[in-house]
Amino acid sequence: MELPSPVIASDYIYRTYWLYWRLLGVEGEHPLRYLLLIMQFFFVTIWYPIHLIVGLICDGTLAEVCRGIPITASCFFSSFKIICFRWKLAEIKKVQQLFVELDQRIATAEERSSFYRETIRVAEFIWKSLLVAAVLAIITGTAFGLFHRERKLLYPGWFPYDVYSSDQRFWLSFSYQAAGHSLAILQNLANDSYPPMTFCVLAGHVRLLSMRLSRMGYDLTKPKELIVRELKDNIEDYRKLMKIVQLLRSTMHLSQLGQFISSGINIAITLVNILFFADNNFARTYYGVYFVAMLMEIFPSCYYGTLVSMELNGLTDSIFSSNWVGMDRGYCRTLLIFMQLTLAKVEIKAGGMIGISLNAFFATIRMAYSFFTLAMSLRK
Repeated sequence: MELPSPVIASDYIYRTYWLYWRLLGVEGEHPLRYLLLIMQFFFVTIWYPIHLIVGLICDGTLAEVCRGIPITASCFFSSFKIICFRWKLAEIKKVQQLFVELDQRIATAEERSSFYRETIRVAEFIWKSLLVAAVLAIITGTAFGLFHRERKLLYPGWFPYDVYSSDQRFWLSFSYQAAGHSLAILQNLANDSYPPMTFCVLAGHVRLLSMRLSRMGYDLTKPKELIVRELKDNIEDYRKLMKIVQLLRSTMHLSQLGQFISSGINIAITLVNILFFADNNFARTYYGVYFVAMLMEIFPSCYYGTLVSMELNGLTDSIFSSNWVGMDRGYCRTLLIFMQLTLAKVEIKAGGMIGISLNAFFATIRMAYSFFTLAMSLRK
């Protein structure tokens, strides 16, 4: 997809993200917004995980409990994350505004081409991949319930009436679970698309700053006053990038912690369901898609979290690579102080404990694999 304008605009890739919030009734000015927001908040964010948790407790069948744990955990933490992000929307908008300001610093064709190729196209691929996974999860989840050998709800859930006493009550309950499941996945799209896209854009801007830093002083036709001004502008860019990092630490402090806990539970239990309780092709397809979706929820964030740290750690080398030989003492002193600032290791942590990096992703996979081997040994 080509950009509608040759001017780079980071907020262009957030258009679908804000569409999710408008569909949830949080953003936008349409007349039914507040009614949609209240109904969605009560019936999906609050009641949907509650009715799944109560149904899970009341159902004593091991197969039903294992079948219900993944969606119950997913919906509970989805509601938890959507509340966390809802409180942080002002900070999310500040981050986007800082990206717009940094976009104005993209001046050369080389920077524009690099940013579009390595950042915007990749960020768009991320949200499109998450959207495809979400649609597949909705389709397979609904088909799993519709084509089950017995007439059953999508998931074990509690209702204040006998679900199976009449066809009307059953299909009303089934429709509620299907609609709630779809809206919970929409919430997950709003939750899970923001971290990897934002990390990707942040890494792209850090990479551009690194390119500008390494070029400083090599254009001998520039007067020294312009080189000094260029250094000050780059320092200001670094300040904005660190402000973004600070805002992301606040925004993702609790939400990503919930994401890691949810993914760890779901990956492990989904493997058990595939091994022991998937009794037809629809069930295997559903759990397989669900398993891949769980991996896709955490891998992009962890990968680009690591990339952001690597790009920021490389700024020191870029500063040293600039042509500082022959500059006056004040310029070199400022450059040295700037280098000292960039030496600090930058990491964004979930809950202040778990770094959002590939180490966290592989730790989650190792935990799931340990559970998988345990289940295999019990099966034998």
